[in-house]
Amino acid sequence: MKGTDTRSRRQARVRRKLRGTADRPRLSVYRSNRYIYAQVIDDIQGVTVAAASSQEPGLRSDRLNVETATKVGTLVADRAKEAGVTAVVFDRGGYKYHGRLKALADAAREAGLEF
Repeated sequence: MKGTDTRSRRQARVRRKLRGTADRPRLSVYRSNRYIYAQVIDDIQGVTVAAASSQEPGLRSDRLNVETATKVGTLVADRAKEAGVTAVVFDRGGYKYHGRLKALADAAREAGLEF
């Protein structure tokens, strides 16, 4: 249970510094052992502007790896741009900026999100 506790503390430390606004919402990432989720959140109004995950019908059969995370990053960026969002702040959720998380962030950047 120690890993969950330390991630929660890291997550709280990151969230103290980040706030998503209407102009620049927060791109929040959650990673489980089987799936990866990404949400673009406006913290002021408390609404999710766009979301994508590896549980989408086209991605569900894929294993969770860097390629799947890249697809999710592209998908969330496309949905955010459809909602009128071009710039976000990146919330890594207490995870290391490495591997699947980095792949998702790089794909979102390449798809047009600025952070």
